[in-house]
Amino acid sequence: MRVAFTLIGGADWTGGHNYLLNLVKALVAHQENRLTPVLFVGDERTNAEMAAFAGTRGLELVTTPLLNAGRRYRSLMQAMVLGRDASMQRLFIERKIDVVFESAQFFGWRLGLPSIAWIPDFQHKVLSHLFSRGAWWKREIGFRAQVLGGRTIMLSSDDARNACERYYPATRGRTHTVHFAVPPGDEISSAEARAVADLYGLPAHFFFMPNQFWRHKNHGLVLDALEILHRRGRQVVVAASGKQADPRDPGYFATFTARLKNSGLQDSFRLLGMIPYQHVASLMRSSLALINPSLFEGWSTTVEEARSMGTPMILSDLEVHREQMGKEAIYFNRYSGEALAEALAVFVPLEEKQRAQIAAIARKTAERRVEQFAQDFAELADQCLTRHGRT
Repeated sequence: MRVAFTLIGGADWTGGHNYLLNLVKALVAHQENRLTPVLFVGDERTNAEMAAFAGTRGLELVTTPLLNAGRRYRSLMQAMVLGRDASMQRLFIERKIDVVFESAQFFGWRLGLPSIAWIPDFQHKVLSHLFSRGAWWKREIGFRAQVLGGRTIMLSSDDARNACERYYPATRGRTHTVHFAVPPGDEISSAEARAVADLYGLPAHFFFMPNQFWRHKNHGLVLDALEILHRRGRQVVVAASGKQADPRDPGYFATFTARLKNSGLQDSFRLLGMIPYQHVASLMRSSLALINPSLFEGWSTTVEEARSMGTPMILSDLEVHREQMGKEAIYFNRYSGEALAEALAVFVPLEEKQRAQIAAIARKTAERRVEQFAQDFAELADQCLTRHGRT
């Protein structure tokens, strides 16, 4: 079975790139006898942009001007008005594609090939105030096109699947949950992790928040909690890494940093900016716990990464967080700085021996989840073929 993929995400959403990379690597590692991923990309992409994919054994790479940025609007108009992007349809047929995987991409209801549409989340429905009218309708029209186009709909959580069927009742009977997973990466000793923390001048005890500075990630609540603890005479340090820009609210980071400066808590809330991924993993290992106070998630990548390393977690009380971590995390009211302050104040650090034991177990279970991720996707592709009368 040959499955076509196109690139996901970009500079504003690196999570999409990482999701696709993890998916194709999981498929070639665990489903190579059942499925061949074929990645179609514009020929304007640089070698640096494609390096991670180009080095993936078992992944076929197809470059084409049909997917260059300058043609994206034309492709969408053909798909919406004529029912198909005929040029891409021919290319898929030439490459003997069995199933097309779409994400933020629509090739038309007359494509003539079984298609899976991955919808990461429905944030525009829940937090509509964070979207401009144009951005809201762009997402909504894209989702409706995939729904009306008869796609098999793939979601990353049962929470998202329930939301999909609630917002778009026509999808009932063709929604499927495929929980994504990430491999644990190289093992990191406590000494190696501590050395990286020292590079950033972090104290022996700190909490880590590796979230991009988007409004829904709720950094302001963390500052609320730190202010409460400061008034109580407690100093707690939170290190925050991630891109310091919200494409939907360009002034958000400047407003946050002004508030941080006025609070006088710059030593408690450390802004690290963009740091190498290897350093992110080391800070997960050396921190007391990972914090994710987010107001919305589809299936959190940072939580999944911390989970693969056995990092303790303090998470907002989202249903999807509970679905993802069950009883293996501490939860707090995502609208209450007092609740987060209490969770930080009473947190009991694990002893290093216990932490190492948990990390070893977490690595093994992470590998099993990655294998399940690949298997679930391959089974969904099979079902998509069968649903369209193909085998």
